[in-house]
Amino acid sequence: MLRILESKEAGKLLKRRAARMDEAEKAVRPILEAVRTRGDKALLEFARKYDGFSGKSVAVPASELEAASKRLGKTFRKALAAAEKNVRAYAKLQLPKPKEMHPAPGLRLSQVVRPLDAIGAYIPAGRYPLPSTVIMTVVPARAAGVGRIMVCSPKPVDEIWGAALILGATDVFCMGGAHAIAAFAYGTRTAPRADRIVGPGNIYVAAAKKMLAGEVGIDFVAGPTEILIIAEEGDPRWIAADLLAQAEHDTDASAVLLTTSPRLALAVAEQVEVQLAGLPTADTARIAIGRNSAVILVRDTDEAVELANSFAPEHLSIPHARLIPAIRHAGSIFVGPSSPEAAGDYASGPNHVLPTSGAARLRGGLSAADFVKVISVQELSPKALRRLEGPITTLARAEGLEAHARSVEVRIRG
Repeated sequence: MLRILESKEAGKLLKRRAARMDEAEKAVRPILEAVRTRGDKALLEFARKYDGFSGKSVAVPASELEAASKRLGKTFRKALAAAEKNVRAYAKLQLPKPKEMHPAPGLRLSQVVRPLDAIGAYIPAGRYPLPSTVIMTVVPARAAGVGRIMVCSPKPVDEIWGAALILGATDVFCMGGAHAIAAFAYGTRTAPRADRIVGPGNIYVAAAKKMLAGEVGIDFVAGPTEILIIAEEGDPRWIAADLLAQAEHDTDASAVLLTTSPRLALAVAEQVEVQLAGLPTADTARIAIGRNSAVILVRDTDEAVELANSFAPEHLSIPHARLIPAIRHAGSIFVGPSSPEAAGDYASGPNHVLPTSGAARLRGGLSAADFVKVISVQELSPKALRRLEGPITTLARAEGLEAHARSVEVRIRG
C-alpha cells in the first residue's frame, strides 16, 4: 500500500538509501583488472560466465544485425522513426556552436567544436531490454558527429540489434556488465577503446564506470530510478499511473507524490492498488511502492518545491510552468497533466539518460554536448600582445614563473 505521510516525515523517505557501492566495487575490481591485462580472453570468459554468451567473438556480425532489423514489425519501425526525429532535433538544439569575438584590436578569440572520435553506449537488457536507450545514446552521438558509435548489450534482442543498425551505430557487441565497461575503457582487439561511455546499468555497471572515470569519460554514476510529482489537484488515475510507471522499473525505484490535498492523497493511494491488480509488472512495482514510495502531504506549493529541490529528482513532474523559475535541481521536468514521464522515456525529444541519486544538483541529462569538445582558439597581433605585456609579465612573475614573462618580452623587445 502506498503510504501517506506528513511533510515532517519526508526526510527519512527522501533520504536515499546508500547503494552497496563499496561491495560492488570490490566485486568489480578483479574483472576490470583482468580485462585490462588479458583483453579479449578475459572478456570472453566473463561474457560466458555472466551473460550466457556462447559465441567465439562478442562482435555482432553485420548479417545478424540485418536479420534482426528485418524481423522488426512495421509498427515498431514507425515508432522508432518518430522517436528518432524528435530526439535528433532536440540533440541538435543542445550542441554548442562555433563562435568568434574581438574584445580588443588585434585580439581574435574563438571556439571550435569537435566531436569525440569514439563512444560506447551501454544498453541494458536484464529485466527489461531497452531499445529506447539505443535511441537516447546513438542519436545524440550521431547529431554530434561522432565517427565511431559502439553499442553493447548482454543479450541478443532483435529490437536492440535492429535499432542499433537502423539508427547508425557503427559497431555492436554482445557483452554487458563490468567487463563491457572495462572493454570500452581499456580497449581490446575486438572492442576498441571509447572516449566516453554512456548509458544506464545495474550497480556493477555503475561501480565500473565510477572506478574507470578518468581512464575514460563517463556520463554519470547512476543509481535507482526516481520520480517526484507535485500536484494540488488532478486525475488520481493519471497520477497513480505515473507513479507505477516508475515503480515497475526496479524494486529499488522511488515514486513520490507531494500534494496539499488529503483527498487527492487518498484517491491516488486507492488508484495505485486498483492498477497494481492488473499490472503485469506488479511483482516489481509493488515492492518499490511499499519500500521506497509515498504520498507526502505538504503545507503549500512552496514547501513542495523546497522538498523537490532538496531531493534533486531524476524526473520531476509539476502542474504548470509557473513553477519552473523556482526549480533549481532536476534531471528533467515534465510540465502539466498531458506530459507524463513516459513521453520523455521514448519519444518527446529530451534524453531519458538522466542523473539519479542527487546528481541532478550537478548536471542535467545526457546531451549531444557530451559527445563534443569545445576547443578555445586565440590569435594575437603584435600590437595586441604589446598591450597585454604588462598584465602577463606581472602575473607571471607574481607566480614565480620567469620563463613565462620572458616568452612575451622576447617577442616585444627582441
